[in-house]
Amino acid sequence: MTGLPWDVSYRDGPAPWDFGGPQPAVVRAAGRFTGRVLDAGCGSGENALHLASQGLSVLGVDVAETALALARRKARERGLEAEFVTADALHLERLGQRFDTVLDCGLFHAFDADERVAYVKSLEAVTKGTLYILCFSDGENAGPHPVKREALTKPFGAGWRVKTIVEERVRTRFHDEDGAPAWFATIEREPSSD
Repeated sequence: MTGLPWDVSYRDGPAPWDFGGPQPAVVRAAGRFTGRVLDAGCGSGENALHLASQGLSVLGVDVAETALALARRKARERGLEAEFVTADALHLERLGQRFDTVLDCGLFHAFDADERVAYVKSLEAVTKGTLYILCFSDGENAGPHPVKREALTKPFGAGWRVKTIVEERVRTRFHDEDGAPAWFATIEREPSSD
């Protein structure tokens, strides 16, 4: 919650989940992203920068300042326009902005059940279109903090519609190239919720 443990993950080399590129699932889904995009828990920015390279307007947020500094440096080096700012995912309303598309790659599974409810409430304040969540599933050789399908859908009540949840993979530095079993959820804000 303080952000300190997350920041430490980036100080002595890449974090365990930072394998040096965007998640393949995000690359495959990028054509469905529209409008202004928020990357919640952007880490060192690989997914956000991939989306920016596709011409999207992207804001990446994280609590880990070291990760954000890396993301800003990568954006400069690659000549990409993307903004990276410090923000608490449990208080996204403080951004004072709304986004057509929101990406959560590897953040949802880091929260416990109560935090997930607070996180979804936070997402309500900023999401006006589609939310994409890529998180560890409870499949064989799962990553840390595996999520059951029911636990992924449970926090999303009125104002949300879970459109699809498909099996995917998450690349990490501690799994082979195939990655770990994951869920990729497409969740939409109901039009009456805007």
